[in-house]
Amino acid sequence: MSRWISESLYEDYRQGFKAGDVLFEEKTEHQDLIIFENDFFGRVMMLDGVTQTTDRDEFVYHEMISHVPILAHGAAKNVLIIGGGDGGVLREVLRHQDVQCTMVEIDASVVEMSKKYFPDHSAGAFDDSRCHLVIADGLKFVKETEDRFDVIIVDSTDPIGPGEVLFTSEFYKDCQRCLTEKGILVTQNGVPFFQGDEVTTTQERMSPHFADMNFYVVAVPTYVGGFMTLAWASNDPAARKQPIEVIEERFKAAGFDTNYYTPGVHVGAFSLPRYIEKLIK
Repeated sequence: MSRWISESLYEDYRQGFKAGDVLFEEKTEHQDLIIFENDFFGRVMMLDGVTQTTDRDEFVYHEMISHVPILAHGAAKNVLIIGGGDGGVLREVLRHQDVQCTMVEIDASVVEMSKKYFPDHSAGAFDDSRCHLVIADGLKFVKETEDRFDVIIVDSTDPIGPGEVLFTSEFYKDCQRCLTEKGILVTQNGVPFFQGDEVTTTQERMSPHFADMNFYVVAVPTYVGGFMTLAWASNDPAARKQPIEVIEERFKAAGFDTNYYTPGVHVGAFSLPRYIEKLIK
C-alpha cells in the first residue's frame, strides 16, 4: 500500500504527496527531516512537515530569489546566503562568474543530506572555490560579521521553529548593517493567499531600516496557494525599478540560460496582484 505524506503548514488545508521510497527520515538537532520519492515531482524534502524543495520545480524559486537581486544590482561581487542548505540558491548565485559567496546554514545535516539525495540542486556548487560555507546561526552571523555584502539572500523556512528569528526587525536591521551602500536584501516571505499577515508583518519590521522596501512574486507549484512573495529591501530605490532594457543587457552579459527567469519576468514580478497590494500598508 502506498504511503501518503501530508504537508501540515496550514490548519484548514493540506496537500499530500504519494510517497514511493523513503530515502531518509530523521529528527535532527533542529528539525524533522524527511526525503522521499514521488513519481511526478521526483525527490521531495520536507522539514517539520512543510515542503521545502522538489526535483521537479526547484528551479522556479531558486532562479527568482537569486537572479533578480543580482541582476538588479548590476555589479554584485559579494553575496551572502542565509539558509539554503539544499544548495539550489548557491548553484544559481555562482552562475554569475564574478561573484564570491558566503553561505550560512544552521544545520550541517541538511547540507550533507542534500549533497547525497539532491545532488542536482547544488550541482557541485559546494565544491566551488568561490563558496565559503559557514555552519552557524544566521541571526548571530549578521550581528557579528565585519564583512559587507552587495546582496543578501535569506532562503529560510517559514517563521516557525528555527526560522522564526529570521523574520524579526532585529535581524533585518543587522542585515542592513552588513550591506554595501547600494546593497539588496531579498527574503522568502510565504504564500500571501494563505499567509497574508506575513506580508504586512514583514513590511512593518523591514521598512524602518531601508529607503526602499517592497515585494515581488513567483509561482512555485508545490508552494500551494498561487503566488509566493519574496521581500525586497535596499537603500537604492533605483535598483527595483531598472528598465527591462538594462536587465536584458545584464542577463545577456551573464552568459547562461535559465528555465524560469527572464528579464521580462524579472520586471513584471514587481507588478503585484491587487489582493497582495491590499496587504501592504
